[in-house]
Formats: sequence, structure tokens, C-alpha cells
Amino acid sequence: MNTTGATTLLRTAAELDAFGARTGPRALVMTMGALHEGHATLIRAARTAAGPDGQVVVTVFVNPLQFGEAADLDRYPRTLDADLAVAGAAGADGVFAPSVEEVYPGGEPQVRIDAGAMGERLEGASRPGHFDGMLTVVAKMLHLTRPDAAFFGQKDAQQLALIRRMVRDLNFPVEIVGVETVREPDGLALSSRNRFLDAEERRTALALSRALFAARDRLAAQQALQARAQTTTATTGRAAALTRLGEVRAAADTQAVAWARPGDGPAAVRAAARTILDDAAAAQPPLALDYLALVDPADFTEIPDDRTTGDAILAVAARVGATRLIDNIPLTFGADT
Repeated sequence: MNTTGATTLLRTAAELDAFGARTGPRALVMTMGALHEGHATLIRAARTAAGPDGQVVVTVFVNPLQFGEAADLDRYPRTLDADLAVAGAAGADGVFAPSVEEVYPGGEPQVRIDAGAMGERLEGASRPGHFDGMLTVVAKMLHLTRPDAAFFGQKDAQQLALIRRMVRDLNFPVEIVGVETVREPDGLALSSRNRFLDAEERRTALALSRALFAARDRLAAQQALQARAQTTTATTGRAAALTRLGEVRAAADTQAVAWARPGDGPAAVRAAARTILDDAAAAQPPLALDYLALVDPADFTEIPDDRTTGDAILAVAARVGATRLIDNIPLTFGADT
């Protein structure tokens, strides 16, 4: 157990195999480095799960298979010394930071994991081959580290869903644990890419989280109206009568309740988010929307407008300047209010 904030740097599979006696479980956090508070939250969750007799291993590896352009790969920040400090302070016992040659001896692998249909949607459509490369390295790291549980952030929701599917379909003996997205005080989801935003770009980028929060609030309001509609006798006729009496606010409230329909949920959610994103597209600097999608968490297919119950993920991706950002928020239709 790491109790001092110190962590051991491991460079090879042999060093990893020989690392540390333990009597408890091994918990794993996979990263590409440039660690921030979001990663630290994952490491702390892993530390709690592993317990005093377990072991927490963090991987730091910038995987070339999941970058579509060499420029993006070269641009990705590499901050190993700082990463060791963050990992140790959060409770990691070891950091496995192998070279490309250690992970892919003899060059890129000829056999890879195919992400399937889910891997071709949203992020997969924007970044062809990305998820095949991601799943391939995740599979390799799971084999090399042999953890009992692996922790991933909900911010990369499609990645998390694909890893869970791979583990289930291919019978990996590991528990996949999702951890809630960590945000900065202004709402921006923590990302290693945030460092590339200047002050003006960051202001524009805040539209991503504001759009998601607006959609969440719109759904909550819609479901509250639906709940009231089931327990009141509000009608459009009553609203008209209140209007004649000058009770404008009461009339508006009564009409909203009367017209509340369960099927309005998905459309209202999309519309609330898109209003904010459309405004950001006209800002300086502008936000260039890649996608806004309300999807089923199981397979990332679009939620139909007539959906009245069940879980969903509202996901967004956009560029601000040269930086591409993603964010998402989980939603539940038909939840109790």
C-alpha cells in the first residue's frame, strides 16, 4: 500500500511482473499521461477499492494506434515526472510507463480488436479506427497488468461502454468500474486538452457543459410538469379563464401543465442543448459543433423522440480553435421527481 505519496516507476513487463508483494486485489487506472484531478479521482477510487492490502497500478502510455493524425500524436502532452507525483499523491503504488516498443514489439500489431458497430458511431465516425486502437491497447494492458478491477472515467462514455462490452463479450476476468466526470469550478470537464485553450477559447468552450446542464434541467422541469399533470385537473379552458381574469402567470403555469406530454422529453432535451450550442457557434472565437447526440448507453444508438422511460446519455463534441473537446451527461427519462 502506498502511504507516503511515493510510487515506483515500471518500464517493462518484466518489472511489472516482479513488482510488489500483495495479499489484496489489484486495481488499475489506465491513462495516456498528463494527469490532472480527474485522473487523481480515479486513482483515489482505485485506492479505496484495493484497500490497505491491495495494490494500485497506473499505466501511462500514449497509444499511437488511436491517433488518426501524426500531428495529434506528436502534440499530445508528455509529463511523466509530474504524472509520477500526481499518481503517488493520489495513492498509486506503481506507474507502468512502457515504451512503444515494449507494448508493440516488432511494430504495430497485425491482429487488433474490432470495436464493431458501436465503435463506428459518434466518436468513431469522427475518428475512424480510434476505438479499434483503444480497445487493442486496453486488452494488452489488461493482460499485462492482470487487475481485479479497472477504473475509467464517465467523461469518455463511449469508450467506457465499449470496454465494458469487450470485457463481457471476450470474457476478461476483470470488473470495469465507471467514475463520475470531474469538472472544474466553472463546469468545464477536466481534460488534458484544456491546457491548449486560451482565455477566449475557454469561455466559448464552456458552452459544452452549459448545454448539457440546460438539457438536464429542461428534462427535470418537463418531468415535474408531467407529474403534476397526472395529479391535477389543469385544462387549457381553465388557463383561458385565468387569462381573462388577469392571472397571467397562473394561466401560463396551468397551460404548461395541461400540455405536458411524456413524449416531449427527448425533443425538449435536444432543443435546450442546441440553443446554447447555436449561440456559441456565433461567438468569437466560435464553437464548431461536431455532434450533439442523445443515445442509449448500451449501444450508442439515437434515442427516439417517443422514448418516455429509461436511461440515456447526452453527448457533445466540438472544436474551439484547434482543440477538440468532448463531454456528456447521463439522463433518465421517467425518473421520479
